[in-house]
Formats: sequence, C-alpha cells, structure tokens
Amino acid sequence: MGDERHPRLALLRFSGEFGTKARATRRHFRSRLIHNLKDALAHHGIPPRVEVSHDRVFVALPEDVPGLDRDGDWHRHPLARIFGFQSLSIVERRPPSDLAAIVRDGQAIFQERVRGRRFAVRARRVGNRVASGPHARDVERDLGSALLHSSAGVDLEDPEVTVRVELGESGTSYFTERIPGPGGLPLGAEGSAVALMSGGFDSAVAAWQMQKRGVALDYVFCNLGGPTHLQGVVRVAKVLADRWSYGDRPRLHAIDFEPVAAALQAHTTRRYWQLLLKRMMLRAAAGVGRRRRAPAIVTGDAVGQVSSQTLQNLTVVSRATDQTVLRPLVGFNKDEIIEVARHIGTFELSKVVQEYCAMVPRRPATRATLEAVEAEEEKLDPDLVERAVATRSVLDLRELDLASVELPDLAIDRVPEGATLIDLRPLESYRSGHHPDALHLDFGRALEAYGSFDRSSTYVLCCEYGLLSAHLAWHMRREGFRVHHFRGGQRALMQTLAGPKRR
Repeated sequence: MGDERHPRLALLRFSGEFGTKARATRRHFRSRLIHNLKDALAHHGIPPRVEVSHDRVFVALPEDVPGLDRDGDWHRHPLARIFGFQSLSIVERRPPSDLAAIVRDGQAIFQERVRGRRFAVRARRVGNRVASGPHARDVERDLGSALLHSSAGVDLEDPEVTVRVELGESGTSYFTERIPGPGGLPLGAEGSAVALMSGGFDSAVAAWQMQKRGVALDYVFCNLGGPTHLQGVVRVAKVLADRWSYGDRPRLHAIDFEPVAAALQAHTTRRYWQLLLKRMMLRAAAGVGRRRRAPAIVTGDAVGQVSSQTLQNLTVVSRATDQTVLRPLVGFNKDEIIEVARHIGTFELSKVVQEYCAMVPRRPATRATLEAVEAEEEKLDPDLVERAVATRSVLDLRELDLASVELPDLAIDRVPEGATLIDLRPLESYRSGHHPDALHLDFGRALEAYGSFDRSSTYVLCCEYGLLSAHLAWHMRREGFRVHHFRGGQRALMQTLAGPKRR
C-alpha cells in the first residue's frame, strides 16, 4: 500500500475512547468501524484498499478522489464523516528505514511547503514504542536542520507549517494537517433506536448526537402538514442518511397524524393539546420501535425551550411510554444547536421546514400534572395511535430518489406565459436579487391571504429552496387555484434568465 499507483494515503485515527475499553469491546468497535469505513468507500466509488495498523487505518486513494469539492477540501470528504475516527491526515508513506533516509525523504516532501515560512517538526513513534529504529527527537532535530535553509526559520510556539512524521513498524508517514473527524463510537456499535423527526433544527441535531454515540437510527415522522411537510422532512433526514449513516440503512416511518390531531382538538381541553400531542408522538415512536426491536426513543427536547419542555412537562410526557427516552440536547442552548446544524449540513433545509402544527394554545399548561393529562386521554379512542402506526409508509432513505416524494404536476421548471410569479422569500432577500417578473409577498402573509387571490389567474410560487412554495401551492391547489411552485427554488428560477426566452 502506498506504491507508485497509489501515492497518497488517508491515515485515520481511532477515537480516543477506544483505548478506555476492554479488549473484547475494542475488537467489536474496530470490526464495526472497518465495516462502516468500507461502506463509505463503496458508496463514493473509492476502491476499498484498507490496512489496519495499531490504532490507525490507512486507505489508499486514487489520483481523482471522489467526494472532494473543487478546492480539494478534505474537511468535507466522506472519510472525515465516519463516527469513531478522531482525525484524518493525507500522508505520504515510505517503508521503514534509517534516520538518514527518513530525513532525506522528509526534505524532498516538505522543502517546498516550508519555503519562506516559519515551521516546526513534530515526530512521534506509534505502535510498538520500544521497537528499534530512529528516535523521534533525532528525526525532529535532523529534519529541522535539513529544512532550515529553505524556510523563514523555526518557530516551535506558533509555526506557519507543522511538519509531522509518524514512525511505525510498517513504515514512516509524512503529513502536515490533522483534519478533525467526528470522534465518538462507530455507528451501530451501541445498538439501535428510533428518533422522532420533525425536520427542524433540534430533531436533526439530536439524531446526529446519538449517531455519534454509536446508535443506529430509524426516523419516525408524525405528519401534521401533508405531503409538502413530508418533502421537507425527507430532505433533512436524507442528509443524515447520505452524509453520516455509513454502515447503516436508516428508514423514515411517515405516520399520518392529522386524524390524531383532529381527535385532540375535538375532544380535549385546549391548554393540554401540546402535551397530549407529544405523548401521542412518543407512543407512535414506541410502536415503531417495538416493530424494529429498538428499545429507546430519541427526541430533540431541551429544558425550558418551549412551554411543553418545562421540567415538569417533560416528566409528564416521558410517562407516556415505558421505553427509554433519550434527550441528547436537554442542556443545549439554541445557538449551540444551530451551530451543530450548520456543521452537519441540515441548517439550510431545517430553517425552511415550518412548524405545521396549529395546536399552540395562547395559554398552554406549563406545569401539568400526570393525573390531569391522563384524564384528558381518557376522552380519546385508545387505539387511535396504533391505527396510525399500522398504516405508516416506510422509506429507505439511502436508496430514496427525492423526486419520488414530489407532488405530481405541482412543480414546474418554467413560468408559463401570463402567470403571476410570487416570490415568497423575506423582503431583504427579495431586494438583494429577484426575477424581474416576480411580485413579493412573504410566506407568512401569503399563507394567510391566498384565499382572497383572483381565482381566474394562474400562479407560480417561488421560495429559497422550493419547500415553502410547495407547501403553499399544495394548500392553494386544494382550494381550487391554478397554481404551481418552481422546482429547485430561487437559484433554479434565476438560471432560467440565462437560457432561452420564454414563449
């Protein structure tokens, strides 16, 4: 490995937690991690040439590495998104040799990288630390001396370039950068659970946090907003499936929850609606979990974030099921959740997935008692949730084509002659750039006002990503309007201006 045909290697380091486990557990974790790694390589078309050495893994890389952007940013590469790896380096590797050869190779590799820049050399021995061979300090001293004349000098405190050398029994690795991985435990090493998924920031980040702890997930979506809400949630869940679920095949269990919501509104006291709905959702997740032999449920709750998440209310909600309820965000602030959402790639999609539930009373119960909530549930059909779970649809997220969840005839790729084009984005986004034919009406106002629109007109709706426009178009279509939404959102719409003129 690392021969002339594959001159570059990715060096991946195991999470530090591996070293704290018993030998049998380490073997189990390592086996699962290599399985997940090979799945990531296969998914992205990289030949699975893998070598495991001590607490490191080497992967041979072809010249044209799939998964890199135009800038070759390895922070975005799939190899940096595998749970259980602490860091990644792109290395050049040479066979074991004496001190003079190591210095000679290091000078050839790093001379241009340190030219005119302040540098430091960091060498270390990995694997069998008592093995014969050059000492790390000797490598640092002699390689530093060899590179000095090309550089702007040595700076051990704040170098512009850090030359790194790892001395192992099977060879010497040379590199400059350590790219952080997610760390944690290999996905699937700690079993499985189901995660309640709303498509918002919290549920996606909570799911990712549990994946980081080695828990494989299926997602349970209690749909209160129809097919357009499903579209938004599928897009968020698919990011987690495609970018972070190597070694697993997560499924989305979509449950029609509108009958449940309607029953709550018809038969229970308004101030308890949110708590009752949360308890019903937990029971739905528990039903899916039993079928999937998953003993725990993951939620995105954080203490005090909304009225249903006061400590008292969380206690009451948890009593809806005897399954373990995991709340990885329980102590997070909202800005911390948003930061993680940006990192994992769900932020842009989650910010346009609306809260479709219209069951937010003006004065919700913030310190409900279990007795009061259970008395409200006595007014409901006890089989209501089980019937909803039994008729759920199940989507294989990694195999899913997003186009398959679009509504037929609702999305279009051009604006028909004479149609009224409405831009639903916030006013500041509209002012920063818009289609010359587009009128502005932000989504919230349009959702309230569309009933007064001229029904003799044809409408085309556009938003940033195509999710809000699809939702409004669906509602308008149900009311008899001739309406479409523009597929792909604002960027796709603006690209039509560079193409052939509309007829």
